[in-house]
Amino acid sequence: MSIFHVGLRKIVDDSYDIEAGFSLEEKLVQDIQNGMIGNIRKFAIITDSIVQDLYAGKIVSLLQDAGFQADLFVFEAGEKNKTRGTKEAVEDAMLAKGYRRDCCILAIGGGVVTDLAGFVAGTYGRGVPFINYATTLLAAADASVGGKTAVDTPLATNLIGLFYQPKKVYVDIAAWKTLPPRQIASGMAETIKHACLADREFFDYLNTHMDAIKSFDKAACEHIAEKNCRIKYEVVMKDERESGLREILNLGHTVGRAVETVSEYRLLHGEALAVGLAAEVNLAYRLQYISAKERDAVIALLHKAGLQTAIPAYIDREALVQKLYTDKKVKNGKLRFVIQKGIGEIVEFEEGVFAIPIEENTARAVIMELP
Repeated sequence: MSIFHVGLRKIVDDSYDIEAGFSLEEKLVQDIQNGMIGNIRKFAIITDSIVQDLYAGKIVSLLQDAGFQADLFVFEAGEKNKTRGTKEAVEDAMLAKGYRRDCCILAIGGGVVTDLAGFVAGTYGRGVPFINYATTLLAAADASVGGKTAVDTPLATNLIGLFYQPKKVYVDIAAWKTLPPRQIASGMAETIKHACLADREFFDYLNTHMDAIKSFDKAACEHIAEKNCRIKYEVVMKDERESGLREILNLGHTVGRAVETVSEYRLLHGEALAVGLAAEVNLAYRLQYISAKERDAVIALLHKAGLQTAIPAYIDREALVQKLYTDKKVKNGKLRFVIQKGIGEIVEFEEGVFAIPIEENTARAVIMELP
């Protein structure tokens, strides 16, 4: 018998910039021309059926005018299409167009697009570079930092994927004006979540500036874009692979993701998360980590953002309880919840442990008590 050791220790720098601004299409192309991703000349632009005409088409034209090869790969908009089947269809279309390892993927759209396109990039040719161009508030809040890419399955969301970092992220705040009110509210849910877990001052800012945000005040929008990125970065920098601390970014998601799935994606991600956050603050109150006043303040801010915190009547609550077990935080068959401590902090139950097992009967009681 012989043993041969394969030494593969290496240092990897996955750092990248996030640029937030207004109408960044030309800046994106200039950065590519200036060598942001080296000598690559072929760009696969992955987008959805809504963003295709709003932004992706223009960026394709700009790239082609600059002498690059650029092709659109479009899938039907919506979380229900963030699937392995869609990923396969995009990959097959890229292969048919002659795309190989000498290409770059450019994701243009919201979180569904960036999640799926990043997953394609991480596996296509065993990994090609990609760039995110975020056009929604939700993507700016949730998908711009962290490198988590995934698809959904009929049984659970985001359990099939990988960590894969982009070369750069562009947050186009001007694109927010094209979003319907539901999409803005959906993005605000992730923004409020960030305030709840890390920054009481930011929570108060959202409370006093909600009207300015809804009217797309430039300073207010720039502020929330920057704060979202900074709060998430502070967590991801310390725990890129979600081995402990990064679980706090799942605040409200144990119930929220289950609501999203059981609703069959009739609810947007942020709309489902609002219900999940309401459940979480009620659980935190039960466990005496948050006061009634603080609990009510979180729910009131969600309502102020245009979000509902009641479980829709068409959802079977017992089915919702069972769906909790598909959450990625479940360990050894036990439900686990991230719990906030007041507003602006998360409970650390022991060193490096930020989620606590919760009995099914307790979770059921919280869900049944929601309006």
